[in-house]
Amino acid sequence: MPLQYKMDILQALKDKGYNTNRLRKEKLISESVLQKLRHSEPVSWSNIEQLCKLLECQPADIMEYVEDNAS
Repeated sequence: MPLQYKMDILQALKDKGYNTNRLRKEKLISESVLQKLRHSEPVSWSNIEQLCKLLECQPADIMEYVEDNAS
């Protein structure tokens, strides 16, 4: 996957005071998105937008393009 997370998103959220219970309870991020983040799987642009809002950052702060040399 050419787009990769540059950080542990769940840990970054925890550092900002958003544990998984709070994220679910306040409906900030769905359980399915949390599961994808646990496994470093891609999420939608709207979820990236929400992550940037919660982490007070830009998409480039959490994601990077890494060329896939498998081709």
